[in-house]
Amino acid sequence: MGTILDAMADAGLPVSLVVADRPCRAIELAAGHEIPASIVERDTFGDDFDRTAYTEKLTAELEAADVDLIAMAGFGTILEQPIYERFAGRILNTHPSLLPAFPGWRAVDDALAHGVRVTGCTVHYAELGVDSGPILAQEAVPVLPDDDVASLHERIKAVERRLYIDTIRGLLDAPPMPDAPQNRGASR
Repeated sequence: MGTILDAMADAGLPVSLVVADRPCRAIELAAGHEIPASIVERDTFGDDFDRTAYTEKLTAELEAADVDLIAMAGFGTILEQPIYERFAGRILNTHPSLLPAFPGWRAVDDALAHGVRVTGCTVHYAELGVDSGPILAQEAVPVLPDDDVASLHERIKAVERRLYIDTIRGLLDAPPMPDAPQNRGASR
């Protein structure tokens, strides 16, 4: 965990804040790159989890840091409408499949279970639906006969690190559209 953050920092992307939903390696990596980080920790992982209240707390944290573009990577908590209203069209996600195939947390496992010969990764705008939203970039990764979840996921992550950074850089370098917010930095 945190390899995308390392790749972003090493590529010189302007990461203004790293936020995690639990203690994880990304928080340590952020410190190593001298990037501010915080944990907006979930109070439960049970049925009593208040997803909307959590989303509002996370959204407030991002607003307080004046974040304009959110780049999710490995953030396992599904978020609710408040963040998509506040940051409409400014939340990116990367996913280890060629969406719309294999959405969800177990995409690599599902690709192997279905016997596909090609999978890959997708960078897309995040929306309320899980792994939905307009696709910005995709790249195929072959499934080799001896692949297991770990080997396939590692090859996908190698492509993902490059594709996500290239996509983010393209968005940050694009001229602003009239009346659109300026993208000043990326956040995890």
